[in-house]
Amino acid sequence: MGKKTVHVSDFSGEVIQPGDRVVSLVVLEHPDLVAGPVRLDARPVEIESIDDAALDVAVVEIHDGPEGSEPRRVVLTASEFDELATDTQMAQLLRTAERVRPAKTTRRTERIDYGTLEHAGKPHRGKVTDEEARLVREHLDEVNKRLADEGVRQIDPDDPDLAARYGFPAPPPAAVVA
Repeated sequence: MGKKTVHVSDFSGEVIQPGDRVVSLVVLEHPDLVAGPVRLDARPVEIESIDDAALDVAVVEIHDGPEGSEPRRVVLTASEFDELATDTQMAQLLRTAERVRPAKTTRRTERIDYGTLEHAGKPHRGKVTDEEARLVREHLDEVNKRLADEGVRQIDPDDPDLAARYGFPAPPPAAVVA
């Protein structure tokens, strides 16, 4: 038995033929994006107008809450943002304004407990504990929904590597037709 993989455009659903060029788009922000960036594949002709539709925008953070609170992020057209400057042109303001250094990211030191339903099944390099394997087997649908929502691989009990890792029964060998 053989398998055939067919690639289709995420935009049109049309089959992308072997040898055809594929363009990948990474969607970083969108109002309907809930679990972080995603990748979409398309044929070049399907996205050729994207540059024409692009907007000149300003992305700003508004820090108006109490100390330590998260800022609000706002995207507006560059011309709308430029109109906020009434005394000096925005280009001049941006050239002479105080530079801001990106916030330092702190390295996470707390250990994740994969033996809890909140983290069981997440990809990790460590050994799968008996408790994590039990949780994955007993709550597979719930674990896979959480993994999908987080944008990481789901657990397929028919995958021999994942079946062994989480203690699922080995799938029966494929029948050989003579």
